[in-house]
Amino acid sequence: MKMFPALNLPRKMTPNKLYDHQLSVISQLKTGSILCGGVGSGKSLTSLYYFYTKECNGYLYDGEMGPMLNPKDLFIITTARKRDSFEWERECAAFMISSDRSCSYNNIKLTTDSWNNIGKYKDVKDAFFIFDEQRVVGSGSWVKSFLKITKNNNWLLLSATPGDTWMDYIPAFIANGFYKNRTEFLRTHVVYNTFTKYPKVDHYVECGRLIRLRNDITVNMSYLKSTTAHPKNITVPFDKEKFDTVAIKRWNPYENRPVKDIGELCHVMRKVVNSDTRRLDAIKEIFKEHDKLIVFYNFNYELDLLKQLKDILVVDVAEYNGHKHEPIPKADKWIYLVQYISGAEGWNCIETNAILFYSQNYSYRIMTQAAGRIDRINTPFSDLYYYTLRSLSMIDMAIAKAIHNKKDFNESKFVNF
Repeated sequence: MKMFPALNLPRKMTPNKLYDHQLSVISQLKTGSILCGGVGSGKSLTSLYYFYTKECNGYLYDGEMGPMLNPKDLFIITTARKRDSFEWERECAAFMISSDRSCSYNNIKLTTDSWNNIGKYKDVKDAFFIFDEQRVVGSGSWVKSFLKITKNNNWLLLSATPGDTWMDYIPAFIANGFYKNRTEFLRTHVVYNTFTKYPKVDHYVECGRLIRLRNDITVNMSYLKSTTAHPKNITVPFDKEKFDTVAIKRWNPYENRPVKDIGELCHVMRKVVNSDTRRLDAIKEIFKEHDKLIVFYNFNYELDLLKQLKDILVVDVAEYNGHKHEPIPKADKWIYLVQYISGAEGWNCIETNAILFYSQNYSYRIMTQAAGRIDRINTPFSDLYYYTLRSLSMIDMAIAKAIHNKKDFNESKFVNF
């Protein structure tokens, strides 16, 4: 017997039915939890179900929604792209939660904003916060605002990659009351290397306690994938003579002067291999199999080269980067050029099953996030294809090795200058 009348909504407005694994996850969640799941695993929907049923004591079952016994306002801190694309608003609409309080069934007001503006909400009390796409690392202004918010509100943190080291968990540990502040954590667990000019962690102590604390707040959201990934490395040529001029002679052929430091050395080596026009020939071949293709790149000189594909292939080309936020073309054939930093997360595409990495990124996390743009629960494709262009140059092979080992590429370890 139902305790109160349910609201029967049109099917298109009701939340999607949860899978059994999602219902199991919700039972494990509590305020202060980190919901860990790969890109496309359904973290957003799961967190909203938790908010509706657990935080607000609302009735929600099999497409029927009822009133909340304890309604509270919802704040979502996410990426700028998700905020601007109204992705969260669409998810919340299925729960009849709106940014207009008068349009929300339970008189809830939704506020969605980017991490850059998190400081605006540090004085909010008695609400519920969803922190989307983990950004609370270190000890900067975002972390300070995060800690102030979590003192006066219940919250969840959603992340595909919650932390690579114990240091990354410090803000979440403090917010859960495990430590008073960062200093207490460092004093308890961190041993620094005394032979470096700057603070560098040598090792951690009392790791058993850290593991217990992490296990207490992290809830893993595993799910059975309906897709199969097919990664393919495409070997492309490069100008070996010019590359040796940079790598061996330490000479910058683009500015006709000696290379100054390691950073410039790696940048120029990458420019030699990534600006080789023969990479476009490889894309032409791939486009024969996939006429809707997402292409990730790093640098502006790569973009200038890639834009030539519009005339070469006679196809619609759109861009997403720091200067342009164009939508995916509405055409039978298209190429979408996406800069890693600007577009590796916060958007989805189920119109294609192919991504091409024109050049590799230094960050394993960013590469993983980029790959997830097409790996969604609701994709109609069962096979996903990931093409990586890379030369046999030592810089490309070194980056590939780091990514394969799930690590970030480190320039200083790559070469002695």
